[in-house]
Amino acid sequence: MQRGSDRLSRHRDDEMKHELQGLLRSGHPTRSEEWNDPEPTADDDPQVWGGPVVPGDEGASLEGVRLELARTLGRSSFPAGPVELVRVLRRQNAPDALTEAVAGLPRKEHYANVQELARALTGTEGTP
Repeated sequence: MQRGSDRLSRHRDDEMKHELQGLLRSGHPTRSEEWNDPEPTADDDPQVWGGPVVPGDEGASLEGVRLELARTLGRSSFPAGPVELVRVLRRQNAPDALTEAVAGLPRKEHYANVQELARALTGTEGTP
């Protein structure tokens, strides 16, 4: 008999696995109640579903690049220069194109946050 700190019994665990089985196999929500489904993306959300957003691509906006960087880099990565950021990106298995774009930045620059880094990668100017 297991005496751990589990919140659920083994039987409830099996019930939950059975409930999720349809979702895991089908790849889409299987509930008949629309209110119970996850909320779809909004119209103004950045398009990142087609693969990683890479600076320099035609669909790469400032918001999309910032979102892609924020997925990989945490707050603890900043302030840092391109060399340190490339190390973190490689450690986090970021897309190669994104890592190469950051590696192409001037080595003497330092970035305080993801917003500054995204601006440098996309070449857009803005107020901090």
